[in-house]
Amino acid sequence: MGPSRMKILSVRRLRGPNVYLSRPAVIARLDLGDLAGVETSDVAGFPERLLRALPGLAEHHCAAAAPGGFVSRMRGGTYFGHVTEHACIELSQRIGRDVSFGRTLSAGEPGRYDLIIECPVDEAPDSTMPALLLEAAVDLVTAVLTGPAMPLPEELQEMRARAEREATGPSTRSIIAAARRRGIPVERFGDLSLLRLGWGTRRRLAWAAMTDRTSGVGVDLASDKELTRRLLNDAGIAVVPGAAADTADAAVRLLHEVGAPVVVKPRYGRQGEHVALGLTTPEQVRQAFHEAGGDVVVERQLAGRDYRVLVVDGAVVAAAERVPAHVIGDGRHTVAELVDIANADPRRGEGHARFLTRMRIDERARAVLDRQACTTATVPAAGQEVWLRDNANLSSGGVSRDVTDRMHPDVARLCLRVAALISLDIAGIDLRLADVSRPLAPTGEPADVCGGVIEVNAAPGLRMHLAPVQGRARDVGDAIVAAMFPDGSDGRIPSVAITGTNGKTSVARLAAHLLAGTGLCVGLTDTDRVSIGGRVVHRADATGPRSAQMVLGDPAVQAAVLETARGGLVRRGLGYDWTDVGVITNITADHLGQDGLQSIEDIAHAKALVAERVRDGGTLVLNADDPWVRSLADRPRVRADRKRIVWFAEDPGNPVVAAHLAAGATAYVLQDEWLVQATGARRTPLIRVAELPGAYGGAARHMAVNALAAIAAARALGASQDSVIKRLTEFRPQVHNPGRGTLLRRGDVSVFVDYAHNPAALAAVLRTLHRLYGPRHCIAAVTLPGDRRDDLLTASAQVLADGVDRVVLYDDEDPRGRRPGEVSALVEREMRGRRPELRAVRATGYAEAVPQALRLARPGEVVLVLYEKLDPVLELLSQLGALPADTGPAGAARGLVTAAKS
Repeated sequence: MGPSRMKILSVRRLRGPNVYLSRPAVIARLDLGDLAGVETSDVAGFPERLLRALPGLAEHHCAAAAPGGFVSRMRGGTYFGHVTEHACIELSQRIGRDVSFGRTLSAGEPGRYDLIIECPVDEAPDSTMPALLLEAAVDLVTAVLTGPAMPLPEELQEMRARAEREATGPSTRSIIAAARRRGIPVERFGDLSLLRLGWGTRRRLAWAAMTDRTSGVGVDLASDKELTRRLLNDAGIAVVPGAAADTADAAVRLLHEVGAPVVVKPRYGRQGEHVALGLTTPEQVRQAFHEAGGDVVVERQLAGRDYRVLVVDGAVVAAAERVPAHVIGDGRHTVAELVDIANADPRRGEGHARFLTRMRIDERARAVLDRQACTTATVPAAGQEVWLRDNANLSSGGVSRDVTDRMHPDVARLCLRVAALISLDIAGIDLRLADVSRPLAPTGEPADVCGGVIEVNAAPGLRMHLAPVQGRARDVGDAIVAAMFPDGSDGRIPSVAITGTNGKTSVARLAAHLLAGTGLCVGLTDTDRVSIGGRVVHRADATGPRSAQMVLGDPAVQAAVLETARGGLVRRGLGYDWTDVGVITNITADHLGQDGLQSIEDIAHAKALVAERVRDGGTLVLNADDPWVRSLADRPRVRADRKRIVWFAEDPGNPVVAAHLAAGATAYVLQDEWLVQATGARRTPLIRVAELPGAYGGAARHMAVNALAAIAAARALGASQDSVIKRLTEFRPQVHNPGRGTLLRRGDVSVFVDYAHNPAALAAVLRTLHRLYGPRHCIAAVTLPGDRRDDLLTASAQVLADGVDRVVLYDDEDPRGRRPGEVSALVEREMRGRRPELRAVRATGYAEAVPQALRLARPGEVVLVLYEKLDPVLELLSQLGALPADTGPAGAARGLVTAAKS
């Protein structure tokens, strides 16, 4: 068979819970090329050759519930998109990326498939690793197709090293794991060790073993070894005799003053780099001085053992003895071979990526070996310890032994005092002692007698405590998280996510307005903006995960209201893990044909994610009048025994609502022209529909229903009944909900600005206008988005034809894949087909369409303006003399500008 020419067309990341699984994933579009329609059973010997290249595939379950399921599928015949998916997962496992989930779906075009493959939860969102692995999988499958079994790609070793560099290290990983065990949401920033734990006002930051409460003064003190030594000495703490030296001669003088042997180390060094021990001659000191960079500390080298004590928030949480890098002879292998054997331990890696660091045989190691009369070719006797380093840092290949339970109280008290003196909430105290289990000598004894403090470390490494080679592992990550959240909280703020086909923006804005009445600073994301405390901080379509993270990561936010639209949800996943409340307004035909959504069932499945990601014990606010929304309550992950369901409905006699109330539960309904809270047999009127701002005396019934959903959400998050009623009367649609039923006046003509862009939304708006102005007094300036299917545009055109008397059609500036003028031509054709007598004209852009529609209107009529972008349309209407309908002449212009800019 010739080359398959398979290729990856695109790769996009789903950053959080998504419609496929609760963890991050990538979606790759794969073109099979001339392999379209070809199955693995059509290629002789392919399964066996692929298994020789990737033996681990034999363990893949696939659709079967046992290992070997994928091999059976290959032998029975499966498409090569499915094969590429499994090859990518296996390659991921081979480089240490622990992933197992995959799915292959038709992309709707012959030979094209979408591969959905899990990503590690804390992998950097912009990592190129998924794309590299997918390309490697394509290359490998192609090579196996055309020849004998191939070796794994040469670049796999580099990918393994890269994945290890990008992954979180053990210290950061322990903090992440501890936070998640406590239910605290965690976000990692890129491929750094910087973490955000919690949301809003409760959020905290951690960078490895350093927190946002770590003293900057303390960090600077700890980083200056001489200043630390002097500060502790002045406090009466036994420190190693020594001083700073900025010339080689000064370093040599200190050798004579403190007495050999001495240690020379960089004054601002870290991780044991350029530390020289056991120096006894001026020549050795001079050489060490220059190797350390010329600004050093020279200290007397004490006898004894090296210990590290970890202090967190005023408590000793772990202690370890640190042992320099070494090997133990077996009488058969050389030193070099023993190092290779030790480095083969899977716990060892480069740098700090694993619990232990690989040992290196370099010039320093050879010098240490030489002092022991050894070389790398020496075969040590069985049990003989051969040292490769003098310093006991894990970063140079050392190991640790837990001594927490052996530590004498004197030592613990000393370390607590040291951490407090240096002003560090998290500190690693390095000590040189004869034995950590013995009491300390009386205060005032020289360090030579009692041992002493060698260094104090800010942001200390945690590896030695998490995985000692001897003794009990200590969950120091949990100690750090417990100190960051001393009240035992989960770091979350009240949150509500709102989705649906129509009304979600209005519901989100009103819910935020109602919650603000409780005194909380509310963060809001919606179709147009991100707002914090009522002030716009970012303008964009803010209904995806990035905008949600803006709100949840803002330290001023006390409650979050997140509009969650289909686009961001399907293309990028959710921007959060769980919410307290989920609202689903309605589900109707829109966006079909986009992002793999071919039916209303598909839309319902996607939007159900918002309901599924409401925490256990949280509240689901659902529209009882909508059959698709009602169906969500029966989904396994949306069970009433795990979440509280609150229904809302326009029809108070809705059977679902009636049964719900009969069980003593709560619903919100329109009854006798009131918005009513109903619980069991009790009915509590909240506000008259006629008095609800934005409902236009009850003509806009859909706005009243939106208000029911917003009230239910706000009440679920603790807003009182009195507060809700007061805030409802204070809601100003022009300011708080611009572009959603915004009513203006231009002389004797009304102007109604709305974003309706699908059949259901258009029908609701036109019903409102017919109630206000009559069915034959409505003119429209219409634009519809070009990314809708022709059948949806046709349905919208038919609704418009039935509802307006005259129409001016124009196209969006962004045709969204259509030819210029194509959408308006289609809509005009369908409207004329529906009502041949309809007066319809076409215009170029909103700047021409809106004035033309106003010219067609007669006194007492209304012009419906549908827009692509709100602000330019409102600005144009202001220039044309349109005034907000609810302001007087003096404040009219100012009110319109406020609506445009808020």
